[in-house]
Amino acid sequence: MTIDKQTGVAEPGERGSASPIGFRLDHASGVPTYLQLVQQVEHALRLGYLGQGDRLPTVKEVVSSLAINPNTVLKAYRELEHRGLAAGRPGQGTFVQGTPGTVRLPELTALRKTLLAWLRSADAAGLDEAGMVALFTSALRDFGGERGVVPPGQRRHDRRGETPGARDGGRNQAGTSEGVA
Repeated sequence: MTIDKQTGVAEPGERGSASPIGFRLDHASGVPTYLQLVQQVEHALRLGYLGQGDRLPTVKEVVSSLAINPNTVLKAYRELEHRGLAAGRPGQGTFVQGTPGTVRLPELTALRKTLLAWLRSADAAGLDEAGMVALFTSALRDFGGERGVVPPGQRRHDRRGETPGARDGGRNQAGTSEGVA
């Protein structure tokens, strides 16, 4: 999954009719298409490619460039609205309305240089891209664990090493299944 900052279109902060980003799909990733679109918008926001007020590509533009179902794009845009990152304007399109926590550009540039140096070292040590991703992901999980953060898609374990609800067949303390009222 990559973010393609298009050239020759509106720059971040410009409020033109063109969108500052284009989407790309990684069909081999196993990540649902709509989530790839959501993640790319989030990444573009964090990296400064998108800013408040920027227009996202229209459903029609995304459908024609990626050859996907319009409902997939609509699902992604609804998810962005649910997360408070975008809002649809009837007849005008979908626009960025919020931003996730970001790091200022000087710090981001310094971090990127450090990361590139690390990638060169990993390459020199013989790691391929998949190995670099695996090592980075492992280190990120360890770092999150040190901070007490449970990575998405993983469950926190209790002191016995069990996931919550494992002993009672997935029922919470009230005796109902999780997610059922």
